[in-house]
Amino acid sequence: MAFRNPPSWMWAEACEMLERAQQLQRQFFRFGSTVAAQPRWEPPIDILAYGNEVHVAVALPGVAPDRIEVRTDSGLLIVSATRALPVTSHHTAVHRLEIPYGSFERRIALPEGHYQLLEQAYTNGCLLLRLAHR
Repeated sequence: MAFRNPPSWMWAEACEMLERAQQLQRQFFRFGSTVAAQPRWEPPIDILAYGNEVHVAVALPGVAPDRIEVRTDSGLLIVSATRALPVTSHHTAVHRLEIPYGSFERRIALPEGHYQLLEQAYTNGCLLLRLAHR
């Protein structure tokens, strides 16, 4: 695919690389944690602000809603869960596993202020959170 605007393409590539670097930093450089002890992955998120509310969408397809924990702590929204491996038998031959499985804990820095979780819903594989900003 030919790009007609090289500066735009380069900017988009740079932004993608920065996001990937941030993910790697969060994954491998957690102070006081043993990263190797547990498998880690991070779901993608969207954060939108509407007046005094912040809406967060966390992509969690395949994660059972009862396995999701949400809390706030000192300006952070903390979402943790476990995506279980698919049930297999001894006759199963795995050809590819690209979907991340196991536990994760995503710590999301919120805009400055105090927050209260107003609503939590799980729809179409997405965790939808509505927070009040005080």
